[in-house]
Amino acid sequence: MTFKLKENEAVHEQVYRHLRAKIMHGELAPGQSLTLRGVGKDYGISMTPVREAARRLVAEGALTLSSSGRISTPELSNERIEELAALRALLEPELSSRALPRAHMALIERLQSINATIAEHVAKQDAVGYIRTNLEFHRTLYLRAQAPAILAMTETVWLQLGPTMRSLYGKLRRTDPPRNHRLIIAALRAGDEPGLRLAIRTDVTQGLRLLAS
Repeated sequence: MTFKLKENEAVHEQVYRHLRAKIMHGELAPGQSLTLRGVGKDYGISMTPVREAARRLVAEGALTLSSSGRISTPELSNERIEELAALRALLEPELSSRALPRAHMALIERLQSINATIAEHVAKQDAVGYIRTNLEFHRTLYLRAQAPAILAMTETVWLQLGPTMRSLYGKLRRTDPPRNHRLIIAALRAGDEPGLRLAIRTDVTQGLRLLAS
């Protein structure tokens, strides 16, 4: 993912969104350290917008910031992973349930297309591509829920889990796309709300709980 400044948008906002995406998609490992000065140099900007972006990410639990100005991604304990998995198990089945009445054929076809892209990333063993498109699969469905507050909470959980998801991908050594995605699509086709909620809950917690066990 390349970074190019846009003239009509605040620099700190652009840096924030770019760093946020990198963290959420697992481009940074758990416990990976950065400096404000180093990030500014990478982006070709001063430390001030980097500091503002980092402050927002620290507030969201995506980064930790030391008194010396060193920022790093958190290394989550098993208890924290379990807590975040429980949040996903609460929030995401609710979003899917709210999306179900608006799950028309165009949405189902879009989800199938994203799933095909996920399979390509799995075949290439592209962890970041896999995480990015996996989240795209879920976000595409959840946007139909028309529940922006719940979705915002869910994305904050994804953000906090991003580096951990990268570690999880390495441990699972995936060779096939997620089986539960096919079950999600089948439940959407059938209008099966209990089946949809179960498939979503299983999909978003199975691997995380394996990591925390």
